[in-house]
Amino acid sequence: MSDNWIVQNLENALNTWNDKLAEIWTLVTQTPETFKGGTIWNVIKTIHGGMQAIGLALLVLFFVVGVMKTCGSLTEVKKPEHALKLFLRFAIAKIVVTYGMDLMLSIFKISQGIVSKIMTLSNMTGSTKSTLPSEMIKAIEDCGFFESIPLWAVTLIGGLLVTVLAFIMIMTVYGRFFKLYLYTAIAPVPLSTFAGEPTQNIGKSFLKSYSAVCLEGVIIVLSCIIFSLFASTPPVVDTNAAAVTQVWKYIGELVFNMLVLVGIIKMSDRVVREMMGL
Repeated sequence: MSDNWIVQNLENALNTWNDKLAEIWTLVTQTPETFKGGTIWNVIKTIHGGMQAIGLALLVLFFVVGVMKTCGSLTEVKKPEHALKLFLRFAIAKIVVTYGMDLMLSIFKISQGIVSKIMTLSNMTGSTKSTLPSEMIKAIEDCGFFESIPLWAVTLIGGLLVTVLAFIMIMTVYGRFFKLYLYTAIAPVPLSTFAGEPTQNIGKSFLKSYSAVCLEGVIIVLSCIIFSLFASTPPVVDTNAAAVTQVWKYIGELVFNMLVLVGIIKMSDRVVREMMGL
């Protein structure tokens, strides 16, 4: 690493960005069971198990309400075809609530399979690191004291922006895991609505929303792949320009690409929801 403070400040900011980007690659390939050693998952499983009892009780309630709203009279319920339909609905709803954890893990595994396929097809198993061009480092190191003053301001602002964007990006990805845990914990309650025909749309919306959260990983991976391709061809440095101009143009283009990446990652849930018609 260079002894120049300006270069060190920029390199430290880029190292923070590269570390967070590499962490994202690790997170999107992790499962809820292995995230943070599985401690959170064990608690979520316990909560999910407790919610199952509530879900089964609500299942009976939604079933009764559904029968009352869809059946004109008791005579209609006695019809074999209608009774069979009601029985199948109740049985399917009970299976969904009882095996809700397995259902949700299956949906997650499908989305993870898509992520793995995308990574395989792109021939990328990690992110491309953003680095300072050697020409720029040399230009900065050759600057005198007074020439370095504007560079300090530019690098302080640029380094701060890069660091802030890195933490916003990683917090968004962590937020996806929080949503996965929240959905899994309370799943038996909304899934119990499948027992009643008037309330089944609640269960459908819940599964669609959970699927959207799972598929956010696909958008995040695609965004990181595109950014890594941008990073593999860094901005061209005009060696004839002043050092402050070189740094300003380089940071400007780099921060713009980072803003696009962070923006897409933050809007990944909205993108997926629009794709799924939610």
